Amino acid sequence: MSTLYLLHKPYRMLSQFTDKQGRATLADVIDVPGVYAAGRLDYDSEGLLLLSDDGSLIHRIAHPRHKQPKTYWVQLEGYIDDEAISALKNGIILKDGPTKPAKARRIEPPTIAQQDPRIDPKRHPTTSWLELTINEGRNRQVRRMTAHVGFPTLRLVRAAIGPWQLGNLAPGKWRKEILHAPRPTKATKRSSTPRHRHSK
Repeated sequence: MSTLYLLHKPYRMLSQFTDKQGRATLADVIDVPGVYAAGRLDYDSEGLLLLSDDGSLIHRIAHPRHKQPKTYWVQLEGYIDDEAISALKNGIILKDGPTKPAKARRIEPPTIAQQDPRIDPKRHPTTSWLELTINEGRNRQVRRMTAHVGFPTLRLVRAAIGPWQLGNLAPGKWRKEILHAPRPTKATKRSSTPRHRHSK
C-alpha cells in the first residue's frame, strides 16, 4: 500500500521544497513530511504534480522507461490551424532530435482558475487552446513544440499524468490517494497496473 498526493502546482512556484532565492516552493502549499515529487513541472507552468514518500512508486511514475503519458492544456498565441496540429501529431524536428507522435486537438478554454497575473488581452488579442499528450519529457518540450509550428505558448497547464487527473483541484490544493498494489517484480513489472481510489 502506497500513498500518492495529487497537487495542483500554481504558476511561478518551484517543484521543490526549498529555494535560496526566496521563490515560492511546494512547502508553501503542502505540509506532509517525507514526500518528494515524482518528476517536475517548470516554474512558469502549472497543474498536476504527483508526490509520494514511496521511492519505488516515484521511480515507477517518473522514470522515462515507464512512459507515463502526460496531457497538457496549452493556451497559444494566435488561433492554431489544422496544419500545425497535424505536424504535432506526426512529430517535428527540434534541436535535440525528432519528437515522437503526439495526440493533439484544439479545445475550448478549460474550466480552470485564471493565471495570476492574467494574460493581457491587449498584448495577446487572439489566443486558442490545445490539448497535447506526449510520451516523453524533454526540457520545456511542449513550449518548444508549439513555438516550432508557429504558435508560442502563453500558458501551460498539466492536466494528467498517466491515469491521474488534475480534475477540479484549485491551484495550491491537493488530494490524497491510497494505492493498493504489490510492488512489481521483474516478472510482473510490465503487466501490473496499480488500482487507486480517492481517500477523503
